Amino acid sequence: MTQRLYYDDCYLSEFTAEAVDRASDGVTIYLDRTAFYPTSGGQPFDLGTISGVAVRDVVDEGDRIAHLLAAPLSTGPVECAIDWKRRWDHMQQHTGQHLISAVFEEMFGLRTVSFHLGAESSTIDLEGGSVDAHKASAAEMRCNEIVWENRPVTIGYEDAGSAEGLRKASGREGTLRIVSIDRLDRSACGGTHVRATGEIGAVAVRKLEKVRQTVRVEFLCGGRAVRRARADYEGLVRIAQLFASSHHDAPGMVAAQLESARAADKLHRKLELELAAYQGKELYQDTAPGEDGIRRMVRRATSGSLEELRAIAQHFTAQPGAVFVATLSDPPSVLLAASADTGIDAGQVLKAALAAAGGRGGGTARMAQGSVPAAKLEEVVGKL
Repeated sequence: MTQRLYYDDCYLSEFTAEAVDRASDGVTIYLDRTAFYPTSGGQPFDLGTISGVAVRDVVDEGDRIAHLLAAPLSTGPVECAIDWKRRWDHMQQHTGQHLISAVFEEMFGLRTVSFHLGAESSTIDLEGGSVDAHKASAAEMRCNEIVWENRPVTIGYEDAGSAEGLRKASGREGTLRIVSIDRLDRSACGGTHVRATGEIGAVAVRKLEKVRQTVRVEFLCGGRAVRRARADYEGLVRIAQLFASSHHDAPGMVAAQLESARAADKLHRKLELELAAYQGKELYQDTAPGEDGIRRMVRRATSGSLEELRAIAQHFTAQPGAVFVATLSDPPSVLLAASADTGIDAGQVLKAALAAAGGRGGGTARMAQGSVPAAKLEEVVGKL
């Protein structure tokens, strides 16, 4: 059985131990005692070194904890060191999660059903109601107020049968390890935590996302919150510089530019349609009828999209006795449009031609389009 030193001292970063066993591969070893935290309860494993060999993973195997190393190591006495920067970050995020979960439940009756501590940000999933920006902002402010109060965070042990006031009931039996935030929260938890809320640092509640019957809340604590705030600020300053404005005025400037771009895009689409109408009618006038009285136009393009040709085809075939064929070489595709009086069902005709050439597509009686192998493109055109 491995003695878990992190249960009683989350701040222990260097320790000695005895490597009492190892797997046949030589890179998985077991210590008589360890401060390395294994992946559990939403918190990732610790990194560090054992006798100078890098720790790659830490796995909870029940009574024992397995340490997966970068190279084989023999049994015997070992010197161990935790990657303190990573451990401290996890302590801030995990204690911050207890704080945020307790505040959302206290203020809005929302229960945390899952927690994930990621490399860049962390999330909790809440059930019991919706969460909007107003609730998120209010919870964030309350969390930071409790941080400023620097309330004690303590670790204790109680029998599961007599433990009361837990935020979430524990299904475990025997002795529970309970992490408490003074006058706010009591939770059964095996993770690593700071000694007081002040050590959590700044709390930032960020993105909200609906996930099935829950709301996923993204949050950052401590160093992560400060680094993200700095990155966000620098990004806003760069945007402001592009608009030659202050960062306070930048959102308004961006909104105005977006509105202007939408208006310009709307005008552009209107002009494109007018141009397509003109081109379609002009092509119709310039195309001589065949012996059957039908005016046939084949338009080949090497770039762009068939969508750009659809409007021209629509106006060409709005005239009587008209068939319009358009091809695009990249990606190889074809469009067929026909006026109603030709008796041609564009959808059926094109679908059959494409199928024979190993392509696929379809559409309505008046207009259809599809894709075809490049080598068969002209073969399809010849059948239309």
